[in-house]
Amino acid sequence: MMLAVRVSLVCNAILFTIKGITLVVVNSLAVAADLGISFVALGISILLYYAIKMSNRPADVFHNYGYGKIENVAEAIEGVILIGLALAMSFQAILHLIRVGEVSSPIIGFICSFLGIAINFWGANFILKLAEKHASPALRAEGIHFRLEGFISLAITLSFALVIVLHRVGLFTPAKYVDPVATLIVSAFITFPSVRLLREAFMKLLDASIGESGQMDVIKALARHFDSYCNFKEVRTRTAGRKQFVDIHLVVPAHSSVKNAHTISAALKHEIASTLSDSEVTVHMEPCTGSCAYTRNGRPCPYMQEREFKETGAMSGDRLKS
Repeated sequence: MMLAVRVSLVCNAILFTIKGITLVVVNSLAVAADLGISFVALGISILLYYAIKMSNRPADVFHNYGYGKIENVAEAIEGVILIGLALAMSFQAILHLIRVGEVSSPIIGFICSFLGIAINFWGANFILKLAEKHASPALRAEGIHFRLEGFISLAITLSFALVIVLHRVGLFTPAKYVDPVATLIVSAFITFPSVRLLREAFMKLLDASIGESGQMDVIKALARHFDSYCNFKEVRTRTAGRKQFVDIHLVVPAHSSVKNAHTISAALKHEIASTLSDSEVTVHMEPCTGSCAYTRNGRPCPYMQEREFKETGAMSGDRLKS
């Protein structure tokens, strides 16, 4: 995971340098917006570095469930900053539409933006693969951010290409409006996924359940061990960063020994933990109170019958031996 964070830091530093030089040469509002995004990305990469390091710390007396939620906090901070940046750049774009300026050296802007496309999409692909492998929300947010920057660089590259074409055909006045319009498009590219990112991070901070596929894995594990317990209830799950917590209440036969209950619990925990990455499973045992459908319908308990069958078999075996 730290490899992905280092890649993010290096890529953002390179992009920030390229866009800074481009802004000085080209004097483009769209490039200024892109540079602002890279500045935010660089700061977020540093924050992400410390967030991942902190999330790897084990649980202690102050945080009994560990530090996993720091990743969700980093995810939320990234969403808030990007939304603020998009609103600020939209305001600047509207002002530039009222009072248009001229973009200088669009060819240099085109080349530098094209470099941004290559770096961003490569970084997004690399980071998202590691995010999926480690189920890290902070890395996923960073990967989405890189992909978003890739599309932004693509939009800016196309805007520079359009300016070059308009200049070649002598349409200098329409060319002046391309830059602020491109900036508005960039702001829209930032806003919508950033709002979704912030919403997801906020919901996770409210102890949202694990994903639907993870919940189905828990149910499948319970189904595979159906003959070991009477019933299950209060299956609760939550996430904290990349950590997944599962809490299950199992109803076991009243005659079940502590040893047998522990064996059932250990087997179920092992199966769920092997399916869900970075998971912590808690199984609570409670004895059957005789309020099940068998008792209500006057039918004998199948678990009691099984116990009597085993005891009878053991006694018969002892007689044969003697």
